Amino acid sequence: MGVDGSEHSLLALEWALGTARSLDAPLTVAHVRAEALQLGSARISSLGPAPELPDTVVDALAAEVGPRAEGLDVRYASLDGSVVDALAEAAEGARLLVVGSRGRGGFASLLLGSNSRALAAAAPCPVVVVPHEARAASLEGGTAAGRVLLGLETDETADEVVEFAFEAAQRRGVPLEVVTAYPVPPSPALLIGAPAPALQVPPPLPDETPELVASTTRRQEERLRPFAERHPGVEVVPAVTPADPAGRLVEDSREAGLVVVGRHRRHRIETLLMGSVAHAVLHHAHCPVAVVPPASRR
Repeated sequence: MGVDGSEHSLLALEWALGTARSLDAPLTVAHVRAEALQLGSARISSLGPAPELPDTVVDALAAEVGPRAEGLDVRYASLDGSVVDALAEAAEGARLLVVGSRGRGGFASLLLGSNSRALAAAAPCPVVVVPHEARAASLEGGTAAGRVLLGLETDETADEVVEFAFEAAQRRGVPLEVVTAYPVPPSPALLIGAPAPALQVPPPLPDETPELVASTTRRQEERLRPFAERHPGVEVVPAVTPADPAGRLVEDSREAGLVVVGRHRRHRIETLLMGSVAHAVLHHAHCPVAVVPPASRR
């Protein structure tokens, strides 16, 4: 992990240590020499022995990890190049890449740094971004603090994303809240080209909401059924919300331990690659956010 002394890097380190312990996995703390002071990050992987580092760097990293790593297989790696390129390349074959929301660089008002955003959009494995506003309870309580939230598009979200959320909830022993949006019929008053009288006094809308909620709930249940059968110990809390589910996920993240969203299979533009929901949640969630790529990207 590139420890720069910022709150963000320390929160990411704390989360990575707890997750490595719950997964019984080795923790590789990566130090990117060229841009080490711009992003705090930690990676859970199965890398072999790390390159030898200067004693001063090793001492600083070891001091940060300290007794909290007792019983863990902690390794150190020194990487060259930009933070994004070096960590993305090193993350090949990793189970998880954990990064802080931002380091010392950039504007203090930014909630999400460019390196964190780029890694969430491009890394070959699931990426967890630990925000600097993460609730202390989420970290003090370990990985079991707070329920897991899953943003589910029934026709778009990849199986790997849903499985990741179920496994996280099962490992933590917490409920899994699944948020799915249903479409809201547009008002005739907003239709382009509507005649002036209609704009002044729009006709009443048919009451379609109950039907939309019922059909969305049914599709959500069908989509989750095979995963629920594989993880019978996970309590599933279904939730449907009108239009964009990002606001619901952000609000519920105040009392959550982890939000799980998927990365889209298509689109090359970074924000579209993650999807609008993932992009919004990364910027505003109050707990760590996992962005999971589909199998074709891993």
